[in-house]
Amino acid sequence: MFEVTAAPMPKALDAAPAREPGAYEALVREIGEDGACEVRDVFWSETCARLQLFRTLSLARHLARITREAHSLKSAAGTFGYVRLAALALRLEQTAETLGEAEFHGLLDLMDAAYAAARAQEPQG
Repeated sequence: MFEVTAAPMPKALDAAPAREPGAYEALVREIGEDGACEVRDVFWSETCARLQLFRTLSLARHLARITREAHSLKSAAGTFGYVRLAALALRLEQTAETLGEAEFHGLLDLMDAAYAAARAQEPQG
């Protein structure tokens, strides 16, 4: 599907669309409307839970889990073309071990905002 290969600079990220046009339609062509709706519903549920989980984890004690969860979020968001959310998850995955707690929580705030923007642009289907 869609793969994010580099963490964009913050200004470039602000300009990135919340959703890649055509990504959901490509998924529908691949697995059908019913399947795409079902998988998207699971994505929203799991992403909401994952974002809440990040808020409960400490970088110092849960670095490996944070990195693994960020990787999973990046992949899932990319599948649906949620570019901004995927890029932020990639940034977390790649920089988790160098972030301080304040930076970590700032990044989580950006991820929450990207999630909200992606939900606002959710295709009807």
